[in-house]
Amino acid sequence: MFGAAWQHDGSSPAKNKLSFGNCFVTAGIVVALPFLARPVCLPVLARLHVPGRGKARKPRRQAAPASRVSCAAALVALLAGAFPGRPVHVVADAHYHGPALRDLPPGVTWTTRLPKNAVLYALAPPPVRKPGRPPRKGPRLGTPADLAATASWTPATVHIYGRDQAQDLADLPCLWYGCTGTITVRVILARDTTALLALLTTDLTAPAAALIERYAGRWGIEQAFTDARHVLGAGEARTRVRRAVQRTVPFALLVHTLVIVWYARHGHHRSDIDQRRAAEPWYPAKTGPAFEDMLTKLRRTMITARISGGSAAHPEPEQIQAVLAAWHAAAA
Repeated sequence: MFGAAWQHDGSSPAKNKLSFGNCFVTAGIVVALPFLARPVCLPVLARLHVPGRGKARKPRRQAAPASRVSCAAALVALLAGAFPGRPVHVVADAHYHGPALRDLPPGVTWTTRLPKNAVLYALAPPPVRKPGRPPRKGPRLGTPADLAATASWTPATVHIYGRDQAQDLADLPCLWYGCTGTITVRVILARDTTALLALLTTDLTAPAAALIERYAGRWGIEQAFTDARHVLGAGEARTRVRRAVQRTVPFALLVHTLVIVWYARHGHHRSDIDQRRAAEPWYPAKTGPAFEDMLTKLRRTMITARISGGSAAHPEPEQIQAVLAAWHAAAA
């Protein structure tokens, strides 16, 4: 299979979280839908990342493969070019940091989880009139754990994962010289009774609580991957050659986006949840449609439109229920 290699896979049951397959760097747009309490991520761009094969196998005069961070930065640049003048706030997991963040387009900010071994420095002191090059960084501040030990904490309430949580926040401007060079960044520290979260962001204006909530919305891309893999069957494609591998998964991700867009614009009806509860009474707490519900509604609408024939309007819920009832009666 083209581009297959051993990759880190957070969903792998193995202890080392490794699996053999393809890796796609994906960019999605996080949106809030009025009928859902959780944000939804709509994948819009995806690019196959082929890792390096090592120095022994690399032919001479061949350029080194682009890193995942470089691929992600290129996709974000395409998005920023498609929406000129609009700010683009990127959130990414802990794997997406590196020198590529030094050349982000104007109006693009990047927020990612900070590795535990990242070494941070204070901002460079103002230049003084003395021989030699002025310093490019200030004193060493240490790792995120070192910053947390001496930080000034502020109590706050953040709305993440569908509920309000009380956390202590700290906001520190600094330099991550080994990654972003001399670009001023912020480290956002959040702690509760169980864990410490350290974020690095190039957004110098947003409040710390807003950045925590923005980063929590990144979980929508993980849900999109799960839906595309298990509902649409993107992970079951039997592709082998280069073009087939490069196109199949991105196409499935775009179909995922189109299904949600159709449902939000044309398919949602207030009776959908009541019907799903009646069909699946073991979900009494269900308050919003899942992606599988949206796809089911689209399939039933297409079937009803074919049977009714001729009309360009979307079938009404009563028409869909009548077709389903006739279908079930014929099957019985």
